[in-house]
Amino acid sequence: MPNLKSKTAAAGFDLITGGTGLLGSHLAEQLVRQGTAVRALVRPGSDTTFLRGLGVELFEGDLIDPAACAEAVDGARVVYHAAAKVGDWGTKAEFRVNTVEASETLAAAALGARVQRFVQISSTSAYGHPIDWGVPIDETAALGQRIWIWDDYTWAKVEAERRLWALVEAYQFPLTVIRPSWLYGERDRTTFPRLLQKLKSGGLILVGRGTNPISAIYAGQVAEAAILAAHHPAALGEAFNVTDQGFINQSEFFNTLARLVGGPRVWLRLPYWLVYSGAFEFEAFARLTRAAQPPLITRYATWLMGRSLSYSTAKARSVLGWVPREPYAITLERTVRWFQDQERGPARSPEPTTASGESLAEDSPKNADSS
Repeated sequence: MPNLKSKTAAAGFDLITGGTGLLGSHLAEQLVRQGTAVRALVRPGSDTTFLRGLGVELFEGDLIDPAACAEAVDGARVVYHAAAKVGDWGTKAEFRVNTVEASETLAAAALGARVQRFVQISSTSAYGHPIDWGVPIDETAALGQRIWIWDDYTWAKVEAERRLWALVEAYQFPLTVIRPSWLYGERDRTTFPRLLQKLKSGGLILVGRGTNPISAIYAGQVAEAAILAAHHPAALGEAFNVTDQGFINQSEFFNTLARLVGGPRVWLRLPYWLVYSGAFEFEAFARLTRAAQPPLITRYATWLMGRSLSYSTAKARSVLGWVPREPYAITLERTVRWFQDQERGPARSPEPTTASGESLAEDSPKNADSS
């Protein structure tokens, strides 16, 4: 696929990485709706059907190739870096290359191109695994707390951020960091496909009592926050937690999904310590045998489900004016409906939509998309 840049280069554009993934595709969707010219840096061979449907300019290249990154960012106003190794399973080398080195290479190119803003999509995992003191974790918390052995996903998120903040200190790099929690939505290829299958079959258990808060957020809501931050003067050099759509506990979250997929109620509970200990043993065996696929459950997944701590979004609300516009009931239903549509095998590619489900096709009636 040739890299054709004339359309966006003439008037300036925003660059997205990870555009074929969950959050990146939502960013592209919303930017196009706002009338922004968008270029997506994609790997050769990626499924770009959705981006093509949006009219996004596609630029093929590798994030660890300095020349490709320099060419991709040339003329960009804002860079949204949403690409990284997804999931918590893999080798440290994979996380180093695809999360840490990719971020550093793209940031160096953006610095050279003098972009107006570089928005790094990080994660609340950059805080590590803090002790829960009963107070929501805000952006003043230290990065990299209590990183576990073999916790390469968390290590990579911490290290990527530290290297970018070093660029801010040394070169006044125009950085803004968004730290979402567990993302869900349409075009999720990592977590929700497996989760919904487990819920259909009744194979999911609650970790702990099930009354702990779940920090999960619809990808479209995070995209809105990232775009707000990219253009807000007060967001320069700042980080923002964007982690929930209000309070929902573990049992409520999974039972809402179970009802939507027609599965049985999730009622079986196991103590957190027991699940965590079992996950550690599963991981140890998988590491010993050099398994390419993740074990049945990991410590990270256990922690994601059963942790009692929460994250404060007060800074995003007060500085950016960001508020989650839709409750869980709406976005979870949209998400499930989208996956159900995919299972039925749509006759044509899914239409690009807004975060609230409105079609972007010129002559199409407004409809609720599945996220």
